Amino acid sequence: PSHDSATTCHYLLQGLRLVYSDLLRRTGSFLPPPSSAESCWTAYQSSIVGFLRGFDIRSSCGFQTPWISEGCMNITTRSQFENLIPNSTLNATVSRCNLSLESNTPCASCTQSLSAFQASLTGPSVGNVSDCSAYPSIYAAAFANMYGPTDKGTAKCLFQLDFASSSSGNGKKVIIPVALSGFFVASALISAWFWFLRRKRKNFKHRKMKRDRISGLETGYQSRLDSISESTTLAKFTLEEIKKATNNFSRHNIIGRGGYGNVFRGVLPDGSEVAFKRFKNCSAGGDANFAHEVEVIASIRHVNLLALRGYCIATTPLEGHQRIIVCDLVKNGSLHDHLFGDMENKLSWPLRQRIALGMARGLAYLHYGAQLAIIHRDIKASNILLDDKFEAKVADFGLAKFNPEGMTHMSTRVAGTMGYVAPEYALYGQLTERSDVYSFGVVLLELLSGRKAIVMDEEGQPLSVADWAWSLVREGRTLDVVDDELPEKGPPEVIEKYVLIAVLCSHPQLYARPTMDQVVKLLESNDMAVPTVPERPIPLVARMEEITKSISSSSGSGKLSSPTGYQAFSFGCEGSSGNGQEAPV
Repeated sequence: PSHDSATTCHYLLQGLRLVYSDLLRRTGSFLPPPSSAESCWTAYQSSIVGFLRGFDIRSSCGFQTPWISEGCMNITTRSQFENLIPNSTLNATVSRCNLSLESNTPCASCTQSLSAFQASLTGPSVGNVSDCSAYPSIYAAAFANMYGPTDKGTAKCLFQLDFASSSSGNGKKVIIPVALSGFFVASALISAWFWFLRRKRKNFKHRKMKRDRISGLETGYQSRLDSISESTTLAKFTLEEIKKATNNFSRHNIIGRGGYGNVFRGVLPDGSEVAFKRFKNCSAGGDANFAHEVEVIASIRHVNLLALRGYCIATTPLEGHQRIIVCDLVKNGSLHDHLFGDMENKLSWPLRQRIALGMARGLAYLHYGAQLAIIHRDIKASNILLDDKFEAKVADFGLAKFNPEGMTHMSTRVAGTMGYVAPEYALYGQLTERSDVYSFGVVLLELLSGRKAIVMDEEGQPLSVADWAWSLVREGRTLDVVDDELPEKGPPEVIEKYVLIAVLCSHPQLYARPTMDQVVKLLESNDMAVPTVPERPIPLVARMEEITKSISSSSGSGKLSSPTGYQAFSFGCEGSSGNGQEAPV
């Protein structure tokens, strides 16, 4: 589908999930009866006929009729869902989501809590209308939030539907009636949303010019990728080759999910195992971002950076625009999996040392070893992959920027993940290599402490792990930062040194942070002392509201995502909300 069609399908899907949530709140059922599938689609179709003439939801968006009554792991009722999820997870979600979600901070806290559901939702989904990634938001809006799914703050936070500009002058509320017989009538919701989209649309002539420009650029980006392939060892795969390697993109081969799409395990004809990162619902306009990521990864080679094998660009009538990156398979998952997932064995101190040094070496190479300096912009635990020897591999270069030689900083739109983004970048768009240093410091603190980048304090307020660690260091309790359950603890003086390096790297003031090559030297040397950590002027969390406002006012595709990957940067490819678990490629 075209970019406009993909966007339309995305919001139709989110609107439908909001209706699912209202049905769940009223009846205790996630899904309507299978016998009502056809009538449900008919009702949903009729609700948009006045706004999208000639647009057939099922054929245009690739939805199959039975999907509206089929979901995740055969879960159909509230009781089935709650029996599957640990009580601690349910209680945490109620604690964080049971308030107005209109502001960014409570929304981020709520969506962060939903990531814990995914550990229990690992079974099969049918279709993508109400898959496992959608169930946590559907449930939270129905029962964890007092206002319910039709509240504008809840709809905006959990379903990315913003009705702030679509309410009428007389102040009437948007109402979403749901027939208990399984017959959906969502006309009020969809009408309000598409009335808003209609107002925002530019004239037809401008849209046509834009489509023509994108069509012309698509050929240019293909030539650009071909030239990259010719000048490197990258392989250009066909879609049929990738289908064969992944057993036609079998669900059993999925090893990671994200807002952009899925990552599949596959086997090439030579027997080597690889990972295929497949961007879903892409448009031709997404080729610029896709070509950029391929270009960045193809230009670098280092033991601590994820290696690119090749790529695939294909367009077919049935499957649309296919954009796939082929990388080495990293079998031990991500650092996020080991720190915050359901791994049985905790990382020992020697392994954490190796991971910390590997991260630092990989980033130092990007900043000082590559032909053109590269700023990663999205360093976080889920983008640090671990091979079978627990060697760290920095991954996901979709947001990376080449930094021209001689430039002290760039002013650019903000992108990244909340909790990991340096303050000067989040607030002012000032991007330097030391922005990556800040993110590295946060990940290093997560590695040492086992705490996430942003957690809630005892009063339910967001707390940065950098502020928390600094408060302990300032009181002379440096070793209290370290995870109590850390196996095989190393020498206290070495562990203390790592904590001080992490606190120094995550300092809110840019000038106080070391460079990545200095960090590598500090980590490698037994004799080099860590510089004194300067006083922090104010807790970073004190400016959290200002930071989130800065991000929400940014235009363009680069936005802060939530701590768990919701509203993830999507490379021009419209995907559903992330499920809180970033994919390991």
